[in-house]
Amino acid sequence: MIAPMASRFQSGMQGVFHTAAELTYRGFVVSLTSRNAFGADLQVTDNQCQRSWSVQVKTNKDTSANFWLLNAHCENLKSDSHVYVFVALKGNQRPQFLVVPSRIVATNVCKEVAKTGSVWYSFSRETKWDRKDEGWEECFGSPGPIPDPENPSPPPPNPEELK
Repeated sequence: MIAPMASRFQSGMQGVFHTAAELTYRGFVVSLTSRNAFGADLQVTDNQCQRSWSVQVKTNKDTSANFWLLNAHCENLKSDSHVYVFVALKGNQRPQFLVVPSRIVATNVCKEVAKTGSVWYSFSRETKWDRKDEGWEECFGSPGPIPDPENPSPPPPNPEELK
């Protein structure tokens, strides 16, 4: 039996869930945002809640595509704590990831105007920047040690003690 093709929305969600799974596998704490969160599909933090990131995921079903489409805000949406994860789905295999800081995306956006006047924004897989492998370490670093459950943080003060 042949599996049905996923819709464009489903492919996008596959990319979000694969990214969340990969970040969790790497030791980070990951939460999905509500679908109406502007510019972010995931919120990520390290284990000590000292660093956090917003993550925008862009997904292609076709691994032969050498670019991902973006929205018009990509040129202005840049922050040290905002990261793009570009995902190329590969059927039942591990997807290919390209993890890129938003400042790199913003400065390397390809903007094309079609004959109809519509404007298309994209990011190329071939964009060169200083990274190893897929770029996870450069963007997120280490998640840090997992807090020891034997030594939890102290309990909050008793309200009566604060008077």
